[in-house]
Amino acid sequence: MTTCWYEGALAAFDTETTGVDVETDRIVSAAVVVQDAPGVRPRVSRWLVNPGVPVPAEATAVHGLTEDHLQRNGRWPAPVMYEIAEVLAEQAHAGRPVVVMNAPFDLTLLDRELRRHRASALDRWFEPAPLLVLDPRVLDKHLDRYRKGRRTLTDLCAHYGVTLEGAHDAAADAVAALEVTRAVGRRFASRLERLAPGELHTLQAVWHAAQARGLQAWFARSGVEESVDPAWPLRPDLPAAA
Repeated sequence: MTTCWYEGALAAFDTETTGVDVETDRIVSAAVVVQDAPGVRPRVSRWLVNPGVPVPAEATAVHGLTEDHLQRNGRWPAPVMYEIAEVLAEQAHAGRPVVVMNAPFDLTLLDRELRRHRASALDRWFEPAPLLVLDPRVLDKHLDRYRKGRRTLTDLCAHYGVTLEGAHDAAADAVAALEVTRAVGRRFASRLERLAPGELHTLQAVWHAAQARGLQAWFARSGVEESVDPAWPLRPDLPAAA
């Protein structure tokens, strides 16, 4: 019997950043973890980046990385972004799904960093083999849509009984997101076990778009002037100003 995806090999990717704007903020740390099977100790790749721009105090308050520490210990972005893209491409080539919590944030940030420092889009790395993304936020929101409350990684860990040690460390968050995704798979096995990761990737794009439309409608009713991007797992590049 073929092992279903949530009991098989998975990878996960996470970043810590200077802020929450994917177009202008920068990556200050990143991690990719690879777990060959549930319960097996994951292999962890970590990167620390000197972003070359100021690190706001609000960002440091979240992840604990100061501008001084990053200047002393971080590497320049160009080689780091290349290495991260290469490691993700390795997962794609192996057919190993990559868990990315709130994928449009981290993957779009990585894409913009690659464009900024290497004049290359992230998609280029996945021309030989597509990246198969599992986003626990999208999965949970679709499969348990009427549950009240927030759906941050901390909230999902609490809901699915996953221990989150060292929140807002890229590696710790990646491992936790991976475990949450396995837990979602098991809890909703009857709806997920027959789906291959490629099929699930396509479905998540549809589910996320529907979720974005729902949130946009809620903003409109609430008088909140904020736009919600329906693109998943990567936001398209903004057109250059005329």
